[in-house]
Amino acid sequence: MAKAAGRVDSASRIIKASPPTIYRALMDPEALAAWRPPEGMTGEMLAFDGREGGRYRMSLTYIDTGHDVRGKTTEHADVVEGRFLELVPDRRVVEVVEFESDDPAFAGAMTITTALAAVPGGTEVTIRCDNVPDGIRPEDHQAGLASTLANLAAFTE
Repeated sequence: MAKAAGRVDSASRIIKASPPTIYRALMDPEALAAWRPPEGMTGEMLAFDGREGGRYRMSLTYIDTGHDVRGKTTEHADVVEGRFLELVPDRRVVEVVEFESDDPAFAGAMTITTALAAVPGGTEVTIRCDNVPDGIRPEDHQAGLASTLANLAAFTE
């Protein structure tokens, strides 16, 4: 019996930067650590191999220990292992990520597709997450995606 498709969350924003500028920010480990963490978190790239089939490992840490949501890996942090499935320069990045967590609600591979489309005045950036773990509340994920896109805009504009 085939497994039912998991939840899909997505968000989009027009960013006043060119597709090549945004693609570089998607593929630079220091840039990723700077803009990908949602509001209230900081990022650290622990390993990065930016090629199709390449892997990365990133830690996202809550800035304030009084945060509302417990971290997935530890009380105050999320550690994610990712692999680049597809890299189409200036157009698309497809990655599969898994959270390091003992909680089965965060288990499983989530596919993140970041699509870039040139539009007048910039680039429409769409992030689509397929097979979102059940432990991530939809409202938290939407807020996190919007925050990440705002960070990407601030980083590249």
